[in-house]
Amino acid sequence: MTLQHVTLTSTTPVGAPRAAGSPAPCVVPARPEPVAFAAAQSALIVVDMQNAYASVGGYVDQAGFSVAGAQAAADKILQAISAARAAGMLVVFLQNGWDADYVEAGGPGSPNWYKSNALKTMRKKPELAGRFLAKGGWDYALMDCMQPQPGDIVVPKVRYSGFFHSQLDSVLRARGINTLFMTGIATNVCVESTLRDAFHLEYFSVLLEDATHALGGDSMQQATAYNVETFFGWVSQVPAFCDALQTEPVMA
Repeated sequence: MTLQHVTLTSTTPVGAPRAAGSPAPCVVPARPEPVAFAAAQSALIVVDMQNAYASVGGYVDQAGFSVAGAQAAADKILQAISAARAAGMLVVFLQNGWDADYVEAGGPGSPNWYKSNALKTMRKKPELAGRFLAKGGWDYALMDCMQPQPGDIVVPKVRYSGFFHSQLDSVLRARGINTLFMTGIATNVCVESTLRDAFHLEYFSVLLEDATHALGGDSMQQATAYNVETFFGWVSQVPAFCDALQTEPVMA
């Protein structure tokens, strides 16, 4: 019987090549195979941990999606951030939204105008006009518990992918980054969109699935995990990431 929809697995670590004589890499257990990485050449990407997506009263909550799992994801992200900072790994916060006049949202000539649930909700409920994802507002702001520290970088974005019309790629390449650990909201929208673009830009991307929250339910979370581990990257969890960073590299 031929098996279908099976992801090929291996126990051999994969990852970006390293120069001869450089420290042995950290290795994080992942699906479908472990990933070798150097903390100094990696970044923890925190996608859209804003009031809009994670807080009661924010756009996602007002648009009728559940934010019940957002705090659990935030707790895991904070663990990952702490471990990354301690290891000297770059932490990058992505922040989604537009100018107060919504010019950056694209207008009626853009599909984003019609598919953005924030824009649709404000058109349906005029009393909410101007509240969602406008730069400078509470909805756009990062959660109180998710504030950047010196050395972290915040990259604004105007569409689902963190790479679209942003400085993310140049920020990473200027620092020699080749491996990304992805966290945030929503797993199946902005996180997956950013990770797919990272794949096409030749980054090794690891989804820390317990540090993400999907819109649309558990089936969406599972679908993204399958897409990532089968086609676009690797899937791991925060405890494995933290343990890998605590491994003391040795000279090879």
